[in-house]
Amino acid sequence: MVTVTADDLDAAVASVVTALRPVTDRDWAAATGTGDWDSRHTAEHLGDCLLSYAAQLIAQPAERYVRFLANADKDASAAEVLEFMIVGAGLLASAVRTAAPSVRAYHPTGTSDPEGFAGMGCVEVLVHGVDIARGLGVPIEPPRDTCARVVARMFPHATADVTDSWTALLWATDRVELPGHPRQEGWKWRGSPMTD
Repeated sequence: MVTVTADDLDAAVASVVTALRPVTDRDWAAATGTGDWDSRHTAEHLGDCLLSYAAQLIAQPAERYVRFLANADKDASAAEVLEFMIVGAGLLASAVRTAAPSVRAYHPTGTSDPEGFAGMGCVEVLVHGVDIARGLGVPIEPPRDTCARVVARMFPHATADVTDSWTALLWATDRVELPGHPRQEGWKWRGSPMTD
């Protein structure tokens, strides 16, 4: 059985931070990020997502998100916005480590468990991390074993004939096209536990 853990989230974050920390002297507001966002707003969104997932595991609401929105200060530097993301990831990893496996909490793609929120955190970190990195012109080299576990847990429909798990994750989140495979426009992951 494939299991995504807080250690996977730590590894995903480490790979993104390794790529992005050396370029925090650049203007992230001038670099493209996800969709219409610049790199700074993408990183800020990432911090908010990770904090929200941690809150879900702690409060365990059944039908809604915990009602808050987290933002970086308007004058926060790129390094400080990256720090905001790192803190969000650390809090999510702590929540995943301390939550009982039986914990369930709301997510729009299905009531999820600690493993699911760890997987969601990994997807957020890696795909938004690559969006930021592309905008800043730097490569990311995520751990392929983490990518493989995340794809198996979050995207069980992802094609099995893709040998590189990072490419499979990028395809499943509509970041790359694969010849012979349909685009994943409007993609979504499996939030609910594999056993439910």
